[in-house]
Amino acid sequence: MSENPLTRYQHEAPRWYSGPRLWRTLTKVAATAGRKTILSALVLFYCLKDRDTPAWAKGVIVGALGYLILPADLIPDILPGAGFGDDWGAIVAALGTVAAYIKDDHKSKAQAQVDRLFGSAPSAPPPEFIE
Repeated sequence: MSENPLTRYQHEAPRWYSGPRLWRTLTKVAATAGRKTILSALVLFYCLKDRDTPAWAKGVIVGALGYLILPADLIPDILPGAGFGDDWGAIVAALGTVAAYIKDDHKSKAQAQVDRLFGSAPSAPPPEFIE
């Protein structure tokens, strides 16, 4: 019997996705990726951390956030204007897929972090990004 792809994915994802790695990526690309992309990624992050979010939805979120983190993707992130277009598409698809599990609390925490990133120079990551 073949292994469930989602199960395999969930076992392999921790190799390349982590909260600290996401924070480093977000602070590095904030100006280039834009406020909307960062806000959406953070909403997904807080949904991922919620105990009420089912495992299958967490798999979708890790996939989208992992795609944002990985430097080698469909359209290289270094290209001005288009570089984060494919990342944005992955994030929007994930948001649509897990929308039923996104809470107002996720949105408010994400907004607070966006204000922190764009309001002043990036600082140390908040505690929830440290594993």
